[in-house]
Amino acid sequence: MRTAQQILADSAVIAVVGASRDPLKAAHSVPLQMQRYGWRIIPVNPTVDELFGERAYPTLADIPHPVDLVDVFRPAADAVQVVRDAAAIGAPAVWLQLGIVSAEARRIAEEAGMEYVEDRCLIVERAAGDLTRLA
Repeated sequence: MRTAQQILADSAVIAVVGASRDPLKAAHSVPLQMQRYGWRIIPVNPTVDELFGERAYPTLADIPHPVDLVDVFRPAADAVQVVRDAAAIGAPAVWLQLGIVSAEARRIAEEAGMEYVEDRCLIVERAAGDLTRLA
């Protein structure tokens, strides 16, 4: 099992479920910062067409290419279905942002053979590991 930092280092494409257009929300600033450090961010939000200069998709199933990591900015109760959806598209890993914890989501991820991180922030782990995808 890889550590959170290893999962992040090995991921090039991150689908962000619950990505926000509101620059005051972490669901906007965190993906934007990850993008600035070289990760491709695919926003998943049914209410917008584009975020961060990338096309936004209403659901994970609508993304037409593989993703390496599904990052979740949704309440814990919603995370269960997001993890099911991530398993359905064959995502190798799922990450629940800081403050999001779900025993059922963890169980679903483990049963699907997906790596699982919860209650951790992408940008904190990126900074702690001094990670970048920039050349």
